[in-house]
Amino acid sequence: MITVFSGTNRKNNATSKVARQVFDFFKNNTDEEVKFFSLEELPDDILHVDMYGSDNQSPGLSKIQDEFLIKANKLYFVIPEYNGSFPGVLKLFLDACSIRAYKESFHGGKKAALMGVSSGRAGNLRGLEHFTGVLNYLQITVMPPHQPISNLEKLLNTDGFVQDAETLKAMENHVKKFIQF
Repeated sequence: MITVFSGTNRKNNATSKVARQVFDFFKNNTDEEVKFFSLEELPDDILHVDMYGSDNQSPGLSKIQDEFLIKANKLYFVIPEYNGSFPGVLKLFLDACSIRAYKESFHGGKKAALMGVSSGRAGNLRGLEHFTGVLNYLQITVMPPHQPISNLEKLLNTDGFVQDAETLKAMENHVKKFIQF
């Protein structure tokens, strides 16, 4: 199973729309089960003082972890640039999931691919490298190269989806490469 993650919890964000397009590329190019999860859907109670106690994981988070992380053997992250890196909520999500079923969530030969989106010119390459380090620590193999998308606002149509043909082709090619990875 492949899970496509939209890596921000900001409401009405462009990252989620790009991630939906990635999800559609997967659906059109593989018979493997593909799921989509946006960090917008994280429960409000995952961050609390006692979150690192073994019995204190949010029931909503446990359900998300079971459905989208543990069952997946491949993880595709679409990650916006926040302050020169990746969003803190993405790290919080991984940290919160590390309390329960750590090995099932992260170890065991899982693979990942990363796409960065930004309004700047580097497509969040620095954030993707930071996140690669986190995933490698969790023993997840990250496919090279990353897929950066720069100047995102210039590539979107009025509905907020990527319309630029060259960018769409690069996105689909990255997905196809990951399917074979």
